[in-house]
Amino acid sequence: MSSTIDSQLPFSEVVKIRYRDLDAQGHLYFANYLVYGDEVLGAYMEKLGLNIMDPLTAPCFIFTVNIHCDYHNEIGGNSDIAVYAGYGRLGKSSADAVFELYDNANGLLLAKGGLTQVFVDPKTRQSMPIPTFYRENIIEQQKALGS
Repeated sequence: MSSTIDSQLPFSEVVKIRYRDLDAQGHLYFANYLVYGDEVLGAYMEKLGLNIMDPLTAPCFIFTVNIHCDYHNEIGGNSDIAVYAGYGRLGKSSADAVFELYDNANGLLLAKGGLTQVFVDPKTRQSMPIPTFYRENIIEQQKALGS
């Protein structure tokens, strides 16, 4: 990652912008900002021990009930983008995940956004408390969320 990136979020990956991700104007198609944020957030969730890819063994489902993105600067093709992810709020059965996209070469903020997750019991499909191990792992990475 570029040393000029100023993010407080605990997890990041670099994404290479591909031609197929662009719109007819030659910049990143707007919905792909959300895709990149969600993909890196998913990798962070797995790092924290929450594997939800197999619904038969997952301790919970996670429903996204709100998503937003603020676009700060254009992203062109063939760019390397540093995507940072983490959490901004932990509730009892919901959490606000956040993401930021930066130009990896110069640290310029390109976009930031977030989504609200509701943790759901796979059998009843009703909200449930965030699994204890997952909450503890988030707080270990982002101590401010524990206070």
